[in-house]
Amino acid sequence: MRRQLLKLRPLDFAVSRLASLYLAVFAIGVGLLLSSVYLLASHELELETDRVIEAELEGLRDEYELEGLSGLMQGLSLRSDSWGRLGAVYLLTDLKHERIAGNLTDWPLAGNATAKWVEFQILARTEDDSTIKHPVRAGIFELGSSYLLLVGTDLNQQRRFVRDFRVAILWGIGLTMLLAASIGYFYVRRIGTRVRDVAVACEKIISGDLGRRLPASDSGNEFDQLSHTVNLMLDRLEQQSHTLRATFDSTAHDLRAPLHRVRMRLEQALRHEAAAEDSRAVMQSTLVDVERVQRTLATLMQIAQADAGSSPLQSEPVDLEALVRELVELYEPVGRERGLELTVPSSMIAARVQGSRQLLAQLITNLIENALKYVPSGGHVSVRVERRGDRLALVASDDGPGIPVSERERVLRPFERLLRDAEQPGSGLGLSLAHAIVRLHRGRMLLEDNAPGLRVVCELPAATWPLGPPVTATGLHAPYLAATTAPVA
Repeated sequence: MRRQLLKLRPLDFAVSRLASLYLAVFAIGVGLLLSSVYLLASHELELETDRVIEAELEGLRDEYELEGLSGLMQGLSLRSDSWGRLGAVYLLTDLKHERIAGNLTDWPLAGNATAKWVEFQILARTEDDSTIKHPVRAGIFELGSSYLLLVGTDLNQQRRFVRDFRVAILWGIGLTMLLAASIGYFYVRRIGTRVRDVAVACEKIISGDLGRRLPASDSGNEFDQLSHTVNLMLDRLEQQSHTLRATFDSTAHDLRAPLHRVRMRLEQALRHEAAAEDSRAVMQSTLVDVERVQRTLATLMQIAQADAGSSPLQSEPVDLEALVRELVELYEPVGRERGLELTVPSSMIAARVQGSRQLLAQLITNLIENALKYVPSGGHVSVRVERRGDRLALVASDDGPGIPVSERERVLRPFERLLRDAEQPGSGLGLSLAHAIVRLHRGRMLLEDNAPGLRVVCELPAATWPLGPPVTATGLHAPYLAATTAPVA
């Protein structure tokens, strides 16, 4: 199927058929428009010719009425040379069509003409003594009951103009269609190239090249917007793939040592009879390692649920600032024991978010414990809530060693730790879980410099008050509070 897509010709694409349809409609529209212009122009020229002839007939009739036949003949004599200059035709006859005056030698019509407007042809000699036919349109007017007056004009130039105009219109239609077809073909080729490039990139991605991205330019058209969105999706998929691979690799490496120690201790306990106190110490060490394994697996499960966009806990409105205050109050004794000052700056804002209170409590707990672990004695840890437009920012800042800018993206991945913290207890899942919880709540996490120390900013969408009564940490069951205070490094 993919091979067939890559071999499609430009005319096989749906856009080609659509372009052909638009070209046909455009051709019909242009043809109708120019044909209408041609017909209107031709009709207007005919009307203008008739108006000129009528005006000339009226003028000659007035001369006849004022000066009689002699005056009319004198006027026709003066106009007799108009044929050469204007192509005008004059003829005055009696009722038997016998010529009296004018620049025609005889009556040009066969029989008795009764129509007011007539057309005929006359022969005229050229300079080289040859004859050509000239089409003439004329009007016939009766003078009294004795005379017929014929006034006409040569249509040769008019018909030549109409013919040239018709040829120009046909050329215009042809060139317009050629230009439209060229633009359509160029557009189809361009679309086809983009589609083939996307198909090739998708085939590479399906083949396992997760680093491949769809081609995009800076034009900002629909294809670039689609490519940008798909590339963001591919970035997320690649990140999750790397996270999953690193999680499995690191989990196997991280759990191998404690499980091995558990096995060795149990085998040693089975081979040797130890005193009751020794057996108790072995069992306690074993329980510590088992607890660490269980905690690591539970944290990995929470990260997986957050990355998958699902949570076993029901979403509800949570008063974030109240939750922060109660958890900070819970950790203040731990901070005093370590010689640290843990504070919550006063804030008079409505700090409500819609989400899981258990996961939000886990987020705050991880940020506090991460600061308590790495900030030396005598340091300060501050957790506060700020409003930033339509979002709330949970900010945890300290004056500890901080994290280098080049390492901030890496430490958000599971099991990633700084080299300086290799001797510290933990598995490197604390910030990774916090990051996953923030993503689950449609937010973002930023690691910034606190000069000195680290500032972790978790921006979350703010909820509105009509959603229901806020939920704080008050009323949380004791077993849950104990679970949230379990250290997750």
